[in-house]
This record gives sequence, structure tokens and C-alpha cells, in this order.
Amino acid sequence: MNRLRKSWDPLIVVPILGVLSAYFFGFTSKQWAVTGEFTRWGGHLMNFVGVDTSKFSYFKLIKFQGTPLDRIDGVMIIGMFIGIFVSALISNNVKFRLPQSKTRVFQALGGGILAGFGARLAMGCNLAAFFTGIPQFSLHAWIFSIFTVLGTYVGTKIIQRPMFQSKIKMKKVHKKTLYSIHDKDHTTRNNWLLVLMAVLILFLFFIEYNKQSLFPLVLVFGLLFGFLLEKGQVCFTSGFRDLWTAGRSNMTVAILLGMIISTVGTFVFIQNGIPATIHWAGLNTVFGGFIFGVGIVIAGGCETGWMYRAMEGQVHYMLVGVGNVIGSILLVLVWDQIAPFLAYNAPEVNLLKVFGPYGGLIVTYIGYGIMALLLWLYVRWYFRKVNKKQAPTTTVQEGLS
Repeated sequence: MNRLRKSWDPLIVVPILGVLSAYFFGFTSKQWAVTGEFTRWGGHLMNFVGVDTSKFSYFKLIKFQGTPLDRIDGVMIIGMFIGIFVSALISNNVKFRLPQSKTRVFQALGGGILAGFGARLAMGCNLAAFFTGIPQFSLHAWIFSIFTVLGTYVGTKIIQRPMFQSKIKMKKVHKKTLYSIHDKDHTTRNNWLLVLMAVLILFLFFIEYNKQSLFPLVLVFGLLFGFLLEKGQVCFTSGFRDLWTAGRSNMTVAILLGMIISTVGTFVFIQNGIPATIHWAGLNTVFGGFIFGVGIVIAGGCETGWMYRAMEGQVHYMLVGVGNVIGSILLVLVWDQIAPFLAYNAPEVNLLKVFGPYGGLIVTYIGYGIMALLLWLYVRWYFRKVNKKQAPTTTVQEGLS
């Protein structure tokens, strides 16, 4: 039980997520992605306030119809939220926490809006690019990933500006009120787990009653995705932000390993007839990736990061999620004006068709090799720079004659 309460090493968790991502594609023919479904949730909100969503072509593009319970992505995301919450309860990580300042609220909403807008402009988020787009051999995912990384670097520079440095008032806390999150009694948590199990059983029964035989499996995938994300504290934002600010590459290496593993399984399923999802390799991907990268750093979390932190009770990340939906709605509103010259005239490039099945696989793994080499060179350069700054200076004292 102690192992369940502790966080797990991302170098183990993320490769497992890579395997699950490939199997999710194999069983459902769908990408493991979340922002498309959150955009549909934004469509439901628009309908609720009286907006006619049928006139927006973007909603037709992402097949907006029915309810979340009628869609594979909807059921999967519901499963993710439940899995995250169960994991957080087991780890005793659930605690309601308010933002520490107005600056943080601004960052959450502003960064979330940028991330939501950028993700949907590029037709995908970090999951739809790193974990599914590249493993499905879509050139657009490589472009998105490159410009997302550049965006995170710029975002890191932006949040270091004085205007983003919030002033937190220190308060004296009585010593007896301090405790570790693992010191409290877990009776309430266990009761919540029983309630969640009952809700889950009812949910499965409801889905089965509706004769959607695939949905229980989809829900299980969602539960596993969510549980592992929270246990591994998997956040693409922290992976790149920590790389730029501290030279830490643990999360980045884990993400790369997950991509490498996911690609193998995805390739096998594609060769067995499951079609890959290929998007436009155009300016929409360039701008979308960059805006997304800047946004997630300002917000402090990517799609996976804000989801598990919000379910742990952090209001800041709940606001990031709200910002994401707002950003996706803004993209829907302007898509018909910008898509003709940003997306529609760009090619949809499938590397397996350009280079052949095994040629595309080889090219993709060469890309992974280049990524690993650049990562190694950067970390080495970073620590050389740090060591050089920290090295003591030797002063030579001249004697007096």
C-alpha cells in the first residue's frame, strides 16, 4: 500500500502510457488526445447560452454531435478524471488550494486561453503530437513539437519578467498545525473510494445498457491513463520548463522513451489496416505549436498537468482548464477566417506514404535519435555553463618591494 501512496518514477510511468496509447489506437482507431473533446464541451456551453454552433465549420471538422457519453473521447476523458481522482485519494494528495495571488489567476486564465487556442489551431495538444501524432507518422506533429519546444523556451523567459513575480505574504503557522500529507487518517479517503467504485459500476452499467460494447473498454483506458498521470506527476510543461531553467531532463527523457515505445505498437496497428490521423503541415501548425508552448508555461501546466492538479484540488489549474475551453471557443470563432490561408492550402503528409512503411519508421527513429542527441548536448552545455559560473576565481596578489 505504501507504494501506491508514493509518486512513481516518470521513467517507468511514461513508457507504460506509451504502450497504452498504442493499444488505445489499436482498439478504438482514435488518438489519445483531450483538447478536441474539450472543444466539444465548449460547443455544449455555446449551445447552452443560445449560440447556433451549426454555422461553424470547425465543429463539423471535429464531428461535434451528441453528448460526451455518446463519444469515445468523452467517455475516455471522464475515465481519466475518475482515475486521477482515485490516484490522488490513494496518495492523500487531495486538498483544496486557492491561488496565492491575482498574478497567478491571470497566468492561469491567460496561459490557459493561449494553450487552448494554440492547440486547436494546430489540431492537437501535447498528447496529440508527442504521443499520438508523431507515432502515427504525421509530419504536422513534428512541426508542432518543434515549435512547442521553442514556445516553452520563450514562455520561460516571459514568466521570469518582474510582472509575473507574485508577492506572497508570509504567515506564521503554529508548529502543531504542520503535517505531512501521509500522516492523516485515511478513513474518509477509503469511504470516498467506495463511493467512486459504486459510481463507476453504475456508469459501466449505464453504458452497457446503451449497447455501446466498446465504451466500457474505453472507460478502462481512461481510468488507467488518469491513474498513471497522477502517480507519475506527468506534465510536459515541467519537462521542458525544468530543462530550460535547471537542466533537469528526467521528464523529457521519459517523454522521449514513451514516444519511442508508442511508435512501435502504433506502426503494427497501422500495418494491420487501422488508418492513421494525418493533419495539415501548414502555418497553422507552426503558429499553433508556438502559441501552445508559450501558453502552457505561462499557465504552469499542459493538458495532462492541469487535469491531474485540478483533481488534486488546486484551483489555479481548474482556472487553466477553464482558460483552455475559452481558448478553443475563440479558435472556433475565427477558424473560418484564418483556415483558408493557414491550413487548407497545406499538405497532409504521411511519412509512411512518402518514404514507404519501413522507410517512414526508420526516418521517425532517426528523428528520435536527433532529439536524444540534442537533449544530451544541451544538458551537457547547461551544466558546463553552471559549473563555470560557480567556479571560484583565483586572485593573484602581487608582492610589494
